[in-house]
Amino acid sequence: MIEILLKKIDDKNCLICEFEYDKRIIELVKSIPGRKWHPKNKYWYFEDTPRNYREIKKVLANYHLQISPEILEKYDSDMLKSSVSQKTNTNKKKNKNPFTRKKRRVPVPKEYIHKLETVRYSKSTIDTYIYYFSDFLTYCQIENSDTMTDEQVKSYLLYLIHDKKASQSTQNQAVNAIKFYLEKIKGEDRKYYWIDRPSKEKKLPVVLSEEEVVRMLKTPMNLKHRCMLTLIYSAGLRVGEMIDMKISDIDGDRMLIHVKGAKGKKDRTTLLSEKTLLLLREYYKKYKPKRWLFEGQGGEKYSASSLRKVFHRAKKNAGIKKDATLHTLRHSFATHLLERGTNLRYIQNLLGHSSSKTTEIYTHITSKGMNEIKSPLDNLEI
Repeated sequence: MIEILLKKIDDKNCLICEFEYDKRIIELVKSIPGRKWHPKNKYWYFEDTPRNYREIKKVLANYHLQISPEILEKYDSDMLKSSVSQKTNTNKKKNKNPFTRKKRRVPVPKEYIHKLETVRYSKSTIDTYIYYFSDFLTYCQIENSDTMTDEQVKSYLLYLIHDKKASQSTQNQAVNAIKFYLEKIKGEDRKYYWIDRPSKEKKLPVVLSEEEVVRMLKTPMNLKHRCMLTLIYSAGLRVGEMIDMKISDIDGDRMLIHVKGAKGKKDRTTLLSEKTLLLLREYYKKYKPKRWLFEGQGGEKYSASSLRKVFHRAKKNAGIKKDATLHTLRHSFATHLLERGTNLRYIQNLLGHSSSKTTEIYTHITSKGMNEIKSPLDNLEI
């Protein structure tokens, strides 16, 4: 996923492109005229103009773009005007995508946004729901959401599957965004909701070995970056949980970490490693954070996109070729505990899983006991 955001750089509005390290995307971004690299924050950016916005969308059309609502709202009229000028250009290929420039971006109803805020969903969830519900309304050109039909929803989902080649996770997010309106705004009963949900792919998560974790944490990086990666692995944290952490959440006396308002709005405690505590104390003396445990340049929370870049840089420097992400450190934490004999129930509590079935996936990954089993080929004289 590529995030397109609006930020001020040197008092000028700029379009920011943030994404996990990918050579293909980097080459595409470099092909767009006017691109600039921000060495401090590690992202590509462009001057905020309609032309640059159109170029970004055109060049990165094959990737899922998460465009901030303020950008979408700002360029509704601009995109509509551009569709008129496109008709006179006969040298360009026709846009076969059903989501053409002729379609005005339809904003979601204000009551939809208010309801999302009322139920206190996270900012990322709110942005995702707004994006997909607006995407649905725009695709079907529904000006009055009360008039939406089952056939329109089916058509949109087929568009995601066949034209956009959307993953099952993306399909589910789109369905959830539409369901929220039907059930929470219109008050429709769940039992009458007909949309078939795609079953989630049963993929085993990628896990790093203990040796790979050591190599990664020993690669050259500044103290703050090492501290963040170490904390995520040593406590099995989600990225958002660590970013939202405050100094007071570290309990050095009881050797516990308080995770507040985690997924599902649940609080829990997890392990505080002695080595991590020593590293945190060293970090605190040097950086002296005020409110958040890890802060950005202006004292705001450290951004998830910046932390992902730190991880991928460390992974590359450690020579790790696995398709690992920042969340892989959490998977590795659970797997390594299981391999060292920790009860699955304790691991479930440390991770904050509601169901033991979620935690049981790590029993399929662990190498414990596998080294005692020999392949039948090893018994053959060949």
